[in-house]
Formats: sequence, structure tokens, C-alpha cells
Amino acid sequence: MTMPSRLPEPYGQGGGANLADILERVLDKGIVIAGDIRINLLDIELLTIKLRLIVASVDKAKEMGIDWWEDDPALSSRARRNELARENAELRERLAQLELAEPAREQEEGR
Repeated sequence: MTMPSRLPEPYGQGGGANLADILERVLDKGIVIAGDIRINLLDIELLTIKLRLIVASVDKAKEMGIDWWEDDPALSSRARRNELARENAELRERLAQLELAEPAREQEEGR
């Protein structure tokens, strides 16, 4: 005599969607989770925290106009190079200004 299994079948067997399918759909369409936390004391607002979470693929995020990671030097090597180039140009400009100001300063001091 065979005893039936007490364990439920794993999710996704028997025609159900598996995790990969669900994740693919979420990333393809995107999902937004939004919430606000407010702390009031006697009708005086003490603290408001606004939480927004977007889960989407990179392509979908770009389609929605979200691409902040491309300009963040901590996340993008291109942005890091651009920031270093900008900083280098600023330093060269400051150095040039100092070099131009030095002869004038020497003349004032009577050298």
C-alpha cells in the first residue's frame, strides 16, 4: 500500500507560472511600489518619509526616462572618466590663473 505524499508540490509544477516567468514579466513591464510614512503629534507633522521603489529591466527603465546610473561616477566608468576629465580641466585652469598672477605679484613685491 502506497501512502500519499504529505509535502505540497513545488510552486510552478502542474501548469503554474515559475519564478523565472514571473520575474521576466515584472522586468518587462516594470512595477512601482510607493508608500508614505507620516508621523504626527497633535496634528503637527513631525516627519514624512516618501518611499518609491521601481523594479524594471534596464531597457524598460530607460524607456521610462530613468537613467541616473549612467551619470553616477560610483556606478559608471564613463561617468567616472568624465568627472576626472572635468576635474583635470578645472585644475589646469586654476594652475594657469596662478601662473599668470605670479609675475604680477613678484612685480608688486619689487623682485
